[in-house]
Formats: sequence, structure tokens, C-alpha cells
Amino acid sequence: MNALGFAWRSLVRQPARALLGIAGVAAVGALLLDMLLLSQGLIVSMRDLLERTGYDARITATEALPRNGPPIQDVTTLLSQLAALPSVRAALAVRYVDGRIDAPGAPIDVSFEGVRGNAPLPWTVLRGRDVQGPNEVVVDEGLAMTLGTHPGATITLRASCRADTEALPPVTVRVAGVGEFPFDLSDEQTVGATLDTVAAACGGNAPDDADVVLVRSAGDTDKAVADITKVRSDLQAMTNAQVLGRIQQTGFTYFRQISTVLTTVTLSFALLLITVLLTVSVNQRLGEIAALRALGFSRRRVVADVFCESALIVGIGGLLSLPLGGANPVISEFSTTTVCVGEVEL
Repeated sequence: MNALGFAWRSLVRQPARALLGIAGVAAVGALLLDMLLLSQGLIVSMRDLLERTGYDARITATEALPRNGPPIQDVTTLLSQLAALPSVRAALAVRYVDGRIDAPGAPIDVSFEGVRGNAPLPWTVLRGRDVQGPNEVVVDEGLAMTLGTHPGATITLRASCRADTEALPPVTVRVAGVGEFPFDLSDEQTVGATLDTVAAACGGNAPDDADVVLVRSAGDTDKAVADITKVRSDLQAMTNAQVLGRIQQTGFTYFRQISTVLTTVTLSFALLLITVLLTVSVNQRLGEIAALRALGFSRRRVVADVFCESALIVGIGGLLSLPLGGANPVISEFSTTTVCVGEVEL
């Protein structure tokens, strides 16, 4: 009988010890799989989000994320330059400012974004219609429920465009529609409008500035980025792949550290578990091993039997860990849900 068959019979003779070892390895393997899903799910979901919006490149003043770096100035000229590039199909300038809506009870902090360009707007209207002129806005579903507002109603908004200490007069805007904003955080409430409406709310401050310009290429994204860099070398143009690479290095550092720590602890536990199981198994079988040696089994064959037994435990436990890890409802939902970390407006 070969070493593998002999090891299998040894496991069958002691089912309790074998099942304990397999269950331990399966649990450890499931934890490792969950750590992998945790570390990779953020990038995968962010990539899916970028692909669903249809924009495959973006332009900022520097490599800093929007709101963290200086604004792009004279976006009207920039949009005209982009429209003249054959490799660029459409472009949309976006400006983000903080806002506060006067509501009964207590003011509500919102993210106020204004857009300008010939590309589809970065939100989807669910009720009502899209903005068609000045002093019209689209609010997200959560904000509409909080305010109890509807298309056609008016809201009073105060913008904070440069510093939290500035005191700008309130503006009254009309709700044209209720929409869905793909880059919203779970606890963020957003108001969308044209860039002119945001500039008016900012008291005419920097009316032709934007934080980011979203670009749809004509097919070759790398060529579009290269052409944009030639036309405006003072700006930073990046493809979605480059954006994801930078976010993976900076934005998800905290999650990578957690994943690394948990993976290290899990691997240490797996090594300790397997070592203890094999040590107990060998100590319990000293008499059996002595009998096998007396029957003519070589030392190498005895070692091969123990090795095959451990390989069977790890192999069976590893196979069971795949469905166990994939069936984890928390990790499975987390790895397939769109995740935005911090203020990552792309």
C-alpha cells in the first residue's frame, strides 16, 4: 500500500481527530479567502463604478484628489480646447463646494456640485426633469426625503466655497428633479446644478473654476490623455487605470493594513493548528510507528505517511474553505457593493 492510501486509512481510523483538523483548516482557509475579498473588493467595486459612469479619463490641476488641490481655472477655454481634439468625444467640468440648506429644525449640510460641458450629467434623474437653466437643482433621494421636497419646490441654500468662515448670502433655488448620484457616500447628501448656479451661490467667486474635468475618449484612452497633455501640459490628465493605481497606493492604505494584519494572524493560527495536530498525532502513534518500523517500514516511509496525512487534512480543509469563505454574507456583500472611501470624486 502506498503512503497516500495508508495515510487515508489512518485518518479514517480516528475520525474525531481528522474532522477536527479538517474543520480547523477549513475555518482558517475561509478567513484567508475573506481577507483576499476584503483587500481586492474595494478596487474591483471602484473599477466597476468608473466603468458604469462612462468616463474613462479625468483632468485635475495637480495629482491631488478633487477638493484637496488647487482648482482648474478658465474651464471654458479648456472645454473648447478639448472639443477640438479628435481623440476626445465629450468633457464635463465639475466643481464641488460645501453647502447648507435651511430646513425646519436644523440646517442640513450638503455637497453642492456644479457642472458644465457637452457630456451627459453625472447623475440620473429619478423624478421630475434635469436642470435646464440657472437657479435649478437636482437633489438626491435621501435629501428629498429628509426635506420632504419634490420637483417644483424651492429650497434655500448657503454655499461655502473657499473657507468655512466666509459668510455668503443665501440663495433660493428650485428643485427640478430628484436624482441618483453615483459617487455619493452612504451618509452624504448632494445637490447638483450647473456651474453658473454654483458660481452664483458662491457670490460670483471664481465663476470659471472647476475641481475636475471628466473626459470620454473617442476610443483610445491613452491617446486622449496624451493629446490632452500636449495641449495643456500644466494640468494632470489620467486614465481610470492610473486613477485606480493611485487610489490603491494611497486611498486604501488603511484597508490594506487591516487586511495584512488579519492575514498574518490567520496564517500564524493555521501554522500553529497544523503543527499541534501533527505533534499530537505523532505522539499518539509512537507505538504504531515502532510497530511499523519493526515490520520493515523505513524511516523515510514513516515520514511520508505523516506528510501524506497532513496533506490530506490541509487539502480537504482547503477545498471546504472555498464555499465557506464565499458564503460569508458580510464579506460577499461588501466585496460586491460599490465603495467610495473619503472624498474620492472621480
